[in-house]
Amino acid sequence: MKWHSKLTLHMCMFACFLTGTWIVASAQDNSQQPAPDNTKVNAGDQEKSKPTASLQKGNPSDRNITKQIRQSVMKDKSLSTYAHNVKIISQNGTVTLRGPVRSDDEKRAVEAKAAEVVGQGKVTSELAVKPKK
Repeated sequence: MKWHSKLTLHMCMFACFLTGTWIVASAQDNSQQPAPDNTKVNAGDQEKSKPTASLQKGNPSDRNITKQIRQSVMKDKSLSTYAHNVKIISQNGTVTLRGPVRSDDEKRAVEAKAAEVVGQGKVTSELAVKPKK
């Protein structure tokens, strides 16, 4: 093999090596990005006095209440994804609603859907309005 052929071969191998190193480095950089932080949104879950989804009662009546409210909320396609994902916690026939919604109208709509199922005086709303930025 002539010297210029060897040089070309070595240059190609070096270029491939550098390209491969760059690809691996890029992949590592992407995998080291921090995970999304929900700390602020979920800060209320740290308070022991407030109901959380883990306290949802397992009795059929409370499960059915949660199911009915969730179905009603999900059927309403005018609501945002935020409203569709509010926490619905049923305990002994009363309901606590928690999480962000996009507007006061959404807040009232979700509260009304819960009240239709359990009655007006049995809904505690901890919904927060978080408009789009």
